[in-house]
Amino acid sequence: MSLTEKIAADLITAMKSKDTVSLEALRAAKTAFLLAHSEKGSDSVLTPEEEIRIIQKLVKQRRESAQIYKENNRADLSEKESSEAGVLEKYLPARMGAEELESVVRDIIERVGAKSASDLGKVMGPAMKELAGKADGKEISAAVRKLLG
Repeated sequence: MSLTEKIAADLITAMKSKDTVSLEALRAAKTAFLLAHSEKGSDSVLTPEEEIRIIQKLVKQRRESAQIYKENNRADLSEKESSEAGVLEKYLPARMGAEELESVVRDIIERVGAKSASDLGKVMGPAMKELAGKADGKEISAAVRKLLG
């Protein structure tokens, strides 16, 4: 079952149980999937990587909005955004720990033959592709800089 199908099924469950937080978050995800699908063309299907990227983007948007609302003393809206982000995070793969991330990045550095901090770009491309959904771009960048620096 693809992520799109799972979200559609969970959307129906949220409607039946009248879970408004889940309902709003899942509707946003379904809309984002439909928009991405229509951009690619009607005959194509979203790949699992594209679905994960869309969910990551939605979670990031909600986390940033929650932070802005919190800074502007709007705890009610901040809580709503954080709750929706929590619902969407359930559809993402498990996050990597710092040690596991460094181990994978070390392997990538060896594979591409990077030697110094000037080879950062050479490592980041493969690292971002390989670690998509498992680690945040900032975490990956920090690990690469630490190991190359």
